[in-house]
Amino acid sequence: MDINRYSPSYILNKKDLLGLTDYSTEEIFELLYATKTMKRKFEAHEETTILHNTTVALLFADTSLRTRSAIEIGVHQLGGNCVNLPYSSKDMHAGENIKDIVNVISRYGVGALVTRGINKKLLTGFAATSSMPIINSHNDDCVPLQAICDLFSIWEKKGELAGIKVAVVGKATSLTSSFVIGAVKCGMDVSVACPSGFGLKRENVEAAEQMGKIYFTDNPVEAVRDADFVYTNAYRYHTEVPEDEREALAPYRVDAGLMSYAKHNAYFMHPLPAMRGVEVTAEVIDGKHSMVYDQGENRLHAIKAIFTLLAK
Repeated sequence: MDINRYSPSYILNKKDLLGLTDYSTEEIFELLYATKTMKRKFEAHEETTILHNTTVALLFADTSLRTRSAIEIGVHQLGGNCVNLPYSSKDMHAGENIKDIVNVISRYGVGALVTRGINKKLLTGFAATSSMPIINSHNDDCVPLQAICDLFSIWEKKGELAGIKVAVVGKATSLTSSFVIGAVKCGMDVSVACPSGFGLKRENVEAAEQMGKIYFTDNPVEAVRDADFVYTNAYRYHTEVPEDEREALAPYRVDAGLMSYAKHNAYFMHPLPAMRGVEVTAEVIDGKHSMVYDQGENRLHAIKAIFTLLAK
């Protein structure tokens, strides 16, 4: 399906955004078109108050700078306000009924609950029992928010999605898994190069293969050859990386040599924060074909689009 031939309704028949596996291509397109609209209004300094008198609650189990900042600023720009809920793993697992937790919060007039670092089981329970939208910004299974941002960034740069080749290299993470699933659903040609033991989870591989064209290899050169975009996100920035893992992933570091196998005008993508010199060289990430700051800005517009279509 060609996104440029799709006519958006700006209506999303979903209550929650837990991941992209259960989103159709059309529903992803709706989010991308809404992101485009949010960016246009932002650049035109056009006021948008769709969240006027709406409170968005944040429940973050992980530390966050860019995501939290983008959410809080985005909600403010849409006329709403954010409340940060204190997270305690003890509270979440102490036996209190999940339905009681989320339904009490929703009774406070909260328009949406945004989570980070909440596991799939708890998230599913939240969504099943809550009347308010549940938006997963990031956990160990998927990162749908960043995936929407990245897909929009590619569409913005190339003007299309179908047939565009993207190479994902290095250790597979929940973020790259979400991106791969979204890219395949949008008709992109996806190549994934991971060393043995660091690939996509089996369920994500099966899901991606059922959705479209995808090629798996352990050779980064094969994956990157003739790619329009090269994407990596091998590490969580605040975690210590074992030496044997660094050694296994060293051949997958994105440098000028690896980028030379992609198309001459190929772009480099990384959601940040990046481990310079480990995941990618400074020459590449700071080069003229790096999109990392475009991705950073577009995260704000994607978040606003998601709130526009989901928040009540």
